[in-house]
Amino acid sequence: MKKKSVFSWCLGLLLASFVGFGLFASSEVYAQTTTPVKARSSVSLSPSPSPSPTAEPTIAPKVDITQKTQEVVGPLEKIINEQTLGPVWPKNPLKYAIRAAVEAGVPANTIVFLLLLPFIAAVIAATRHLVGLRGFGIFLPAALAVTFVAIGPVIGILLFLVIITTSIVFRFITRKLKIKFQYLPRMAFLLLFVVLGVLGVLFLAPLVHQPDLANVSIFPVLVLVLLAEDFSRVQLGKSAKTAINLTTETLILALLSYLFLTLKPLQEYALLNPEIFLLAVAVGDFLMGKYVGLRLMEYMRFRKLITSK
Repeated sequence: MKKKSVFSWCLGLLLASFVGFGLFASSEVYAQTTTPVKARSSVSLSPSPSPSPTAEPTIAPKVDITQKTQEVVGPLEKIINEQTLGPVWPKNPLKYAIRAAVEAGVPANTIVFLLLLPFIAAVIAATRHLVGLRGFGIFLPAALAVTFVAIGPVIGILLFLVIITTSIVFRFITRKLKIKFQYLPRMAFLLLFVVLGVLGVLFLAPLVHQPDLANVSIFPVLVLVLLAEDFSRVQLGKSAKTAINLTTETLILALLSYLFLTLKPLQEYALLNPEIFLLAVAVGDFLMGKYVGLRLMEYMRFRKLITSK
């Protein structure tokens, strides 16, 4: 087996372990946040006052920072209102535009994520162009990162793995039964299997007591389903091993982007200094586009050949 394949499989096992650990940790947090109900004695030795109502177990749901809620939008609007603005031209046109949009009702978190998307695209491009990771384009890892922000990385990776496993099982079944489909009917059939797999995970919500799983909306799931089409396309054109490698690297890029999207100092800087932030991203993209040398992974792969010269 090639070293790259071994590396990708190890990353896959690591991500699966991360999912398991995350679910275990979530269950522990749930157990700590619930209030145990004391057992009642069968014999009453002395009169007691009327029993107070027993507190019901409560689970604090995860705050979705992609939604327009006061917990999310309030702090962002506060730092916008507290910012002292100078003259509009030439340094502050975007600052004034952002403040006017927020006062008109546009959610501040939506503006933050739109400002961060070019930066995330530049990070993904740098990771692919300079480091050498592959993946399914630039926009799909960025969309996956936003999905992880919306539903949490643990639930996102769990649904991600379910969709990939469903695609592999579907391909295995059609090969074993020697069923041949045209491309578009195959994709429609694959979507049916993927939906059944995702529904199977969502139906576990009453059993695992995971609030993030119960609050999954349709749009993050649709983004994850898009990955199944790319995965199946690579499976048909190349091989299942290549598709797994590309999918694993796509997941790594999405997790890296998720870390940047949830970084509070980066969010505040982009919101308070949009002109400098976007200009820096543009300069970085321009300089990166001029680089035509070897990637980091290619240096590692051919280091013996390079050092022998």
